[in-house]
Amino acid sequence: MGQIGARELVLLLIVVLLVFGAKRLPDIARSLGKSARILKSETAAMKAENASAAAAPPKGEEPEPQQPVTAKTIQAAPGDVTSSRPVDEPKPATQA
Repeated sequence: MGQIGARELVLLLIVVLLVFGAKRLPDIARSLGKSARILKSETAAMKAENASAAAAPPKGEEPEPQQPVTAKTIQAAPGDVTSSRPVDEPKPATQA
């Protein structure tokens, strides 16, 4: 119990085909791949940022002045400029 066998995988595949259709499956897979790539790159950037912050100067020494932070651009795939956007996007004001 609790293990997914071949029958369950085939049944799951049939349900997914019925729900989404064969034409949309490549688009869905492509979107999942882009999302996974973005998540992986952001995780690596956060780890590098934490590692550089952990390398603080010893006591008694002055820390180096930090450079101004510039907006980073996330690019989903090489050459895919339609989905790249600045990280710090201004939020549109909602009108009531």
